[in-house]
Amino acid sequence: MDAQAPPDADPRFEQAVAVLKAVADTTRFQVLWALTQREHAVGQLAELVGAHVAAVSQHLARLRAAGLVVSRREGTRIFYRVAGDHVRTLLEGAVVASQAPPAGATDPAPTAATGAVAAGEAAVARGAVRGRLRPRPAPGG
Repeated sequence: MDAQAPPDADPRFEQAVAVLKAVADTTRFQVLWALTQREHAVGQLAELVGAHVAAVSQHLARLRAAGLVVSRREGTRIFYRVAGDHVRTLLEGAVVASQAPPAGATDPAPTAATGAVAAGEAAVARGAVRGRLRPRPAPGG
């Protein structure tokens, strides 16, 4: 059989992979989770995630390049926030996926969207994100 060369990658897939790579770091995930709650300055984020300000600044640069965070200047301070609700959805989806039973397991995963979000937020509250960040309540919960 002749092996076929893979088709050119769809630019949307390449961008999606870039976003996933940007989130694929514990500190960046924690920073994003904190920013889904409210905007923060770099120093506040560093304290929340237990990292040096310089390291958090580098993580924020990567997240900004991926289009996940935006900033605003107030005097000499810069405040960061997530670029939209899609960022929280991405993080919640990752937490829910990490808690899903392995293929072939007998316990079904939550089927209702609100149940999945609640399961994901419960996992974060149990320490999936170092226990320092508090998730918002699930909509309708």
